This record gives sequence, C-alpha cells and structure tokens, in this order.
Amino acid sequence: MYSVYMLRCKDGTLYTGITTDLQRRLREHTAGTLGAQYTRTRRPLALVYSKKYRTRTTASREEARIKQLSRIDKLQLILAAGR
Repeated sequence: MYSVYMLRCKDGTLYTGITTDLQRRLREHTAGTLGAQYTRTRRPLALVYSKKYRTRTTASREEARIKQLSRIDKLQLILAAGR
C-alpha cells in the first residue's frame, strides 16, 4: 500500500508526498535529516491529509494531481477528508 499525504508547515504552506510507511515518513520529516529539504526548515509540521492506494501508479497520479491544485482546492480537499 502507498499513502499520499499532506503536511501543513509552520509557515502555513502545504507539502504533498507519497510513501509506503506513513508513520516512518512523518518521523523523518519531523525529527531527522531524511525528510524533504523543504520541510526541514519549516518545522513543526502537522499531518492534515492522507489517503491509501493499492499501487504506486495510482498513488503517484494522485500526488501529481494534488500538487497541481490551487491552495484553495487543497484546503477544500483537507476539509472534505475531515482532518
């Protein structure tokens, strides 16, 4: 299984990613040096959205789709997901 996720950074920006282990990836983003360079300077972070997919292909397509959304559309997606 693959998870597509969004993090809200301390500066209010949103980061979107994909992983096979969401808890491990969150630890990497929040505590280590393995997280994305973008999030390293914008801690603390909050998980605001996640959804699981069976294949990497579908997860990657969804990640790309989300990254193309406007900020308003991303916020609406977060609200619709109930986080």
